[in-house]
Amino acid sequence: MAFIDDIKARAKSDKKTIILPESMDRRTFEAAAEILSEDIADLIIIGKPEEIEANSKGLDVSKATIINPFTYEKTQQYIDGFYELRKAKGMTPEQARESLLGDYMYYACMMVKMGDGDGIVSGACHSTANTLRPSLQIIKTKPGTKLVSAFFVMVIPDCTLGYNGTFVFGDCGLNQNPTSEELAAIAGSSAESFKALVGADPMVAMLSYSTMGSAKHDDVTKVAEATKIAKADYPQFKIDGEIQADAAMVASVGASKAPGSEVAGKANVLIFPNLDAGNIGYKLVQRLAKAEAYGPMCQGIAKPVNDLSRGCSSKDIAGVIAITAVQAQMQG
Repeated sequence: MAFIDDIKARAKSDKKTIILPESMDRRTFEAAAEILSEDIADLIIIGKPEEIEANSKGLDVSKATIINPFTYEKTQQYIDGFYELRKAKGMTPEQARESLLGDYMYYACMMVKMGDGDGIVSGACHSTANTLRPSLQIIKTKPGTKLVSAFFVMVIPDCTLGYNGTFVFGDCGLNQNPTSEELAAIAGSSAESFKALVGADPMVAMLSYSTMGSAKHDDVTKVAEATKIAKADYPQFKIDGEIQADAAMVASVGASKAPGSEVAGKANVLIFPNLDAGNIGYKLVQRLAKAEAYGPMCQGIAKPVNDLSRGCSSKDIAGVIAITAVQAQMQG
């Protein structure tokens, strides 16, 4: 079964409620129509009637719950709750109201915080910062989280590399220039996400332009140190590096450049040394290999909140909604 078909089947087995705050974007409604027609998740769409009507023309989203923040009976509870959370930071009740009614992402986060939704998908027309800032202020990080990071699930057609063409790429959406300790945390979280979503054993490659000391530079040292930390902190996973991408994925190259490595030639989780490399890498694979790219998915937040690339399609959004529902099942 294809990755996304398996995810949808898992989502349908125990339906969760996913909130969509971007009622100003037609792709939201196209994705919602697909999710609802396949009965994958229950959906809440936040927006004013005129926004809903303008952007959903010709689409059947009748099974979604539509919430107008300006008239909904629980809005004042959400405002009061947000004020209580942030008053120590100097927030006033008026500022709390302005935030929730002026930015639906804040409203969505308060809904999840107060148990009225299981997860959120946003980012089709907002930046990653606009998606994550409210999440971290309101929902906060998962206990024990060292670092909130982002990953993509990449599904590459007609590909025998990775796990039947399926990879996790991290971090491709959030941390600009992670330290060795942060890279190690990204590796551990990404391995856990791969195991949970794909259901196979993660083989984690810490990517570099160097393989096992073939080049010398501070950037190489950073990845080599990250590998040592990750191996110590996550002994349950197979992690190796620093390693070049071809040696990580192609068995013959791995055998030549990194003989004896348990990961070389078998990697299905690729950890990029910085956000430039990660963002460029996933977009090249998505566009040149016609890969499905689901994300950036967030890891480390107390409830599933997932970002989207602003270049995403409605099918991409539908896939991320299904993945978010599965993550909500796992978090309970």
